[in-house]
Amino acid sequence: MTSRHAESLISLADGSIPSLRVAPFESRQSALVIGIRGIVPFDANQTARDQGVGVYIDGVYQARPQGLNAALFDLERIEVLRGPQGTLFGRNTEGGAVSIVTKAPTGVMGTRIAAGTGNFGSYGGEIHQDFPKFYDVAVKVDALVQHQDPTTRNPMSGQAGWNQYDRRGIRASALFQPSEKFSALISADYTQDENTPFFSQLISFNPYGKRVRTLAEVTAVGSAPAGTINPLAPLVQVRTSRQDASDIGTVQQPSVDKTRGVSATLKYEVTPNLELRSITSARGVSTKQWDNSGIEARNIFSPNANFGRYSLSELKQSQFSQEFQAAGSFADSFTYVVGAYYFNEHVREEAATPFTNVWNADGTAFTIRSSNGTYGTAAKTNATQGWEPGTRNFSRGSEANSNSAAVFGQGTYTPASIEELHLTVGGRYTQDKRHGVLYTVAGRATNFTFNYDSSRFDPMATVAYDLSDYASVYAKFSTGYRAGGANSRSQTFQSFGAEEVNAYEVGAKMDLLDQRLRVNLAAYRMDRSGTQTDFDNVDTTLGSPTIGAHTEETRNSPGISKIMGFEADLTALLTDNLTAGFSYAYTDVNIPAAPFPFTGNTVIPQGTPFPVLPVFTPQHAVSGYLDYQIPAGAMTIKLHLDANYSSRQYSFQSEFADVSPTGKLEQSVNEKTDPSFLVNANVALADIGVGSDGATANLSLWSRNLLDREQIFRRSVANRGTIGDYANFNAPRTFGVELRLNY
Repeated sequence: MTSRHAESLISLADGSIPSLRVAPFESRQSALVIGIRGIVPFDANQTARDQGVGVYIDGVYQARPQGLNAALFDLERIEVLRGPQGTLFGRNTEGGAVSIVTKAPTGVMGTRIAAGTGNFGSYGGEIHQDFPKFYDVAVKVDALVQHQDPTTRNPMSGQAGWNQYDRRGIRASALFQPSEKFSALISADYTQDENTPFFSQLISFNPYGKRVRTLAEVTAVGSAPAGTINPLAPLVQVRTSRQDASDIGTVQQPSVDKTRGVSATLKYEVTPNLELRSITSARGVSTKQWDNSGIEARNIFSPNANFGRYSLSELKQSQFSQEFQAAGSFADSFTYVVGAYYFNEHVREEAATPFTNVWNADGTAFTIRSSNGTYGTAAKTNATQGWEPGTRNFSRGSEANSNSAAVFGQGTYTPASIEELHLTVGGRYTQDKRHGVLYTVAGRATNFTFNYDSSRFDPMATVAYDLSDYASVYAKFSTGYRAGGANSRSQTFQSFGAEEVNAYEVGAKMDLLDQRLRVNLAAYRMDRSGTQTDFDNVDTTLGSPTIGAHTEETRNSPGISKIMGFEADLTALLTDNLTAGFSYAYTDVNIPAAPFPFTGNTVIPQGTPFPVLPVFTPQHAVSGYLDYQIPAGAMTIKLHLDANYSSRQYSFQSEFADVSPTGKLEQSVNEKTDPSFLVNANVALADIGVGSDGATANLSLWSRNLLDREQIFRRSVANRGTIGDYANFNAPRTFGVELRLNY
């Protein structure tokens, strides 16, 4: 992570771990989409939906995708656990789990400081201070700041640009260890991340080749001629390469994400063969989302019409979790862990989409609307609302409560007569309950409720055999699931069931060539049932309180989704000074088409096969790196180079383009992102002595996206029939210098 200058989880979006996929949701850094082995949820950014990959910090589950991109504290390691982890980790780990482990207090006086600067006005700093143990208590304080100016500028004075961030955080931890048998680690943390989304730019206009209407036709009263399209405003241009500035200035302020939490991890060694553990945690997330990234790419030109859809959302979440474990062994033949788990969560969110800009008569200029709206004494509408608190016309408002309780156990048996054989079995029984209310849809008060109550058992069995002291093979069966819930962007908050996976895996783990070559291989197949599929719909039910509202409904699709893959990870010590690594992931996902479930849609008849596409899942992904170090007098020169490739992939689960010139609906089943190829580099002068007390310094020059590659990581054709395609490009090359001191 240090060599790659990876500052937060979004840094892993470059594909450095091929089977792990990380992407910003809707191009926003304020919420992340995280997937493993083709299990990548399209839209978990809601009050009553979950991710398919669990993220844990020091054993504590992080329930919301919001806030996951907060700055990382003092890392010890990041573990990527591939495949269903339903036995030990539980719900919402059908694809796997990401476990982040931080460094505990040492009880020895020590300070580590880092400071750096780079292009795009970036700077960063961190301090990790260990204090001497006092009355069996060791204390440690971590603090950091990470800042970057926008990579796409906003022409409007006083407003933020796009792809900027300012992250700040502090964490304090105390380790009480009065004896070798007992320890209590208490920690508290707070982070604030102010960020803006990646810029959405227009990459095509009128791809169907419709006749472009004249200005007179656009301004004429009545319907537009069939088979025609409005012209582009003169201020807007189609650009197929990454923009460094928007053509249009607009209102844009940073989203603000705040995370905080406290936790207590207790461990007591009852006997040399039995340890009791307790993990208690209370956490919370609050977000204020401000997203005007599609200012010039997602709006049809019409004289004197509003444009600039400002996507606003305020979410507050709180959670409490308690886990008990007992881990031990019997003789040398059986090891085990058993435990119980409880989780409670409350989430509330309100969202609005006001317009910020207004075209003039011919599109040669625009004005900025009032932030307080223009509705006067009339009822607020989407067209007249403002974006200041109290002036918004909420497009949705919902809250949900979740409770989950589980008991679990896992054990490994090694027969004394066959010491090379290891049999592991485990299981977890879980009871999930969730309920909520959708109290606002399209500015109208509603009272749609849902209840979800389900229990299940997830087993796991593994057979492993040691071919030698340095090579083993294994076969594994496991299950996992993503809990059911309801879609807060929906029309009625109708509940849907769990998404379930049965996984079969075989593999080998080997250290070869006198332990100078490590090879890990895995092949797997996963059968997923109840795939949670999103359907876009417009409510046409007469008398409905939400008639005319554009909604997104989620249903469990029939049929079985097939996911098959192969993974290879190699690490080689080529010389005493040169280490190389290579990882490859092949992922093939086949999701059966789902029947469109709604009636009354004039474009999509009920029962129409609806394509369901795997998002952010390249079929081929490769990563490789070289690390070279050589002594140079009293210091060490370290060189790092990594390259990461991913093939083209879908970025929308199921997206229909607008009506084509023939009057038929175009299904977008071929629109993928660009292939990705990103290179990172780091050159460091390490272990420089800076004093007689053993203090050292490291000075490094780093670069991400060293070759300054431009590539689309997200593409939409939803507006193809009315304007064109829009897309988000990756960040340009960034570079900087960093100094680290240890004393």
